[in-house]
Amino acid sequence: MLRRALILTLTAGLATPVLAQDMMTARASFIDSEGEEIGTAALSETPTGVLINVEVTDLPAGEHGFHIHETGSCETPDFQSAGGHYAPRGNQHGFLVEGGPHAGDMPNQFVQDDGVLRSHIRNDRVTLGEGEGTLFDEDGSAFIIHADADDYSSQPSGNAGPRLACAVIERDS
Repeated sequence: MLRRALILTLTAGLATPVLAQDMMTARASFIDSEGEEIGTAALSETPTGVLINVEVTDLPAGEHGFHIHETGSCETPDFQSAGGHYAPRGNQHGFLVEGGPHAGDMPNQFVQDDGVLRSHIRNDRVTLGEGEGTLFDEDGSAFIIHADADDYSSQPSGNAGPRLACAVIERDS
């Protein structure tokens, strides 16, 4: 997680230091279908979107769909309570379709043979702040890791298969 890192922003043509501790942050704890905690995500608002740092264990090796879903709920065993992909602007699903992607669509993630997913992802279609694209609307948001790869085009969710892991996104206090 970013701690007291110095980030430079441009204001009136001058580089202005901003302490990362003043930035909006959030977190999420991943659970498997049995409700066991298997990983975490740390989210930080940046000038160019939300940076998501993920580490999840005990996953099958291979390529997996990774999305933000529309409801902050992770009821086991199938995580259907998280709803569909987060799409506050009504976009279509997928990076390969006209009118896409959903705000919650993110690139597939790869799990190594040791069952660990480690990744840093930037999503410029969501925010930890207020307004359109906020992950903190009235019913919140959740991450889902799917069993299969997202094909980036099938509607409404990329044919990514069953939901393996879920994490409710929560504001840091």
